[in-house]
Amino acid sequence: MKNKSVKITLRVTLIVIFMASLLYGVVYVVNQQSSSSIKSMVVEPFLTKKVKEYEPTIEKYAKEHGVKNHVDTLLAMMMQESGGRGEDPMQSSESYCGEIGCIDNPEKSIDQGVKYFAESLEAANGDVRLAVQSYNFGKGFSNYVREQETTFSQEITIEFSQDMYAKAEDKSAYTCLREEAKEFDACYGDIYYSRDVMRYKELFAKN
Repeated sequence: MKNKSVKITLRVTLIVIFMASLLYGVVYVVNQQSSSSIKSMVVEPFLTKKVKEYEPTIEKYAKEHGVKNHVDTLLAMMMQESGGRGEDPMQSSESYCGEIGCIDNPEKSIDQGVKYFAESLEAANGDVRLAVQSYNFGKGFSNYVREQETTFSQEITIEFSQDMYAKAEDKSAYTCLREEAKEFDACYGDIYYSRDVMRYKELFAKN
């Protein structure tokens, strides 16, 4: 009788474990499907709606500044900078007047942003990823990469940020935008700016 009771208890335990595993699997699949649905309904349109409204203006100035083949990159850069929001959607005030907030007109922001990207692309000898990162760091980044006799990479990006941050007289003027930047002591600019712009560019290409 005792052995029979043990067998029944063991069988019930196995059934409970099986049912729990099955329930977990169902919940996981539902959550994954829900997550995918949310992404398709919310994230994907958000990637393009506001920025796409500026596409004709970006095309206009891209043609004017000789970078008409890089409209998709410029759209991705605007997405990374502001998502198309605000009066300075390209966040180009600093390259225009040396400080934040001096541009308060979207068309002027785009004109200056595209112009600065064109200059960065020239300084980068046509390397788009280097030019994009230089938009964030400043055109001096291209010079730094050449001086190191190397090409654009995540490693040289972090190294440049570390170097500039170490040389800064007032480190409080810089805010580490990411936890990884804090770990690297690379708080000058955004060390993953080019990477994230290229991801947005891929999303624009799919839509």
